[in-house]
Amino acid sequence: MWKALALKHKGEKRIAIYFEYNQELVKRLRKLEDVRWSQTLKAWHLPDNEENRTRFKLEQAKSLTDIHHKKIANFKRWLEAKRYSANTIKTYSEVLSTFLLYYCDKPVEEITNNDISNFNNDYILNNKLSISYQNQFVNSVKLFFRVVQETKIDVELIFRPRRAKKLPNVLSMEEVKLILESTKNLKHKTMLSLIYACGLRSGELLNLMPEHIDSNRGVLIIKQAKGMKDRIAPLGKSLIEMLRVYYKTFKPKRYLFEGMQEGEAYDARSLQQVLKHSLGRTSISKPVTLHWLRHSYATHLLENGTDLRYIQEILGHRSSRTTEIYTHVSTKSIQKIISPYDRL
Repeated sequence: MWKALALKHKGEKRIAIYFEYNQELVKRLRKLEDVRWSQTLKAWHLPDNEENRTRFKLEQAKSLTDIHHKKIANFKRWLEAKRYSANTIKTYSEVLSTFLLYYCDKPVEEITNNDISNFNNDYILNNKLSISYQNQFVNSVKLFFRVVQETKIDVELIFRPRRAKKLPNVLSMEEVKLILESTKNLKHKTMLSLIYACGLRSGELLNLMPEHIDSNRGVLIIKQAKGMKDRIAPLGKSLIEMLRVYYKTFKPKRYLFEGMQEGEAYDARSLQQVLKHSLGRTSISKPVTLHWLRHSYATHLLENGTDLRYIQEILGHRSSRTTEIYTHVSTKSIQKIISPYDRL
């Protein structure tokens, strides 16, 4: 069975279809006109018209009221005032909108902790959404109900799921070299090299400006990164030379790496495609992402004897516990252990 909701998505009136995964239903949906999957809504959606309303029994469609929209707008302004990043504001607002839409026939002030628990079980868990999404939901509603006055919610009773303890994905130095050597375009190679050489997040790379390179001191200045923190990372001589060649060739005006339009930052999706194309020219079959380069940098530093405290500072980790995860993927100490099998 499905649940159909009328909503506005990216400026368009759409009908979102929520259901527990069913391959046959997905096949049937795909045959309808202008059907799309939304990663944000975690649902298939199609045009809001009379034909689709009848098809999905949506004569009395559910939608957010003006009061809901006003409360979400106030929540966004509160997040902006607290200096949350644009990505975080977008994510929290979209998750909150999905939750309020689920209970759109109920005044926000009447929503209870039990409703939050039911949404978690009936929507998030039934639809097999990720732990990451579940955490975003918890973060969003906790903040929202701290802002909204006179509610029946006890924020302290909203619990987040236990995170799976996953190890970071790491490439060998040989694999990193293969990827960089397969990248022939100077701009593309410089971007990937800088992510690995300084342990950058992709967003940090795209926000760099030419003045953030201090070649005299041999450091890269990362401004207002995650957690609104500035930090520095060491730049080697070979990378400084590559950056000089790149700068003379492309002469960026505002951002260090600009897209098709002068003065505009390089597109994040295009950067992902750069890595994808480079991987395609290697024999590496792993599902490598840009963040793997950051993890690999940290692990290789550790294996080369760099103190964990310095790695923590370079990566911009708030807690040393976050940095300590790399001790579990470093093979330097493990390789010294002789398996009893080899003694047989």
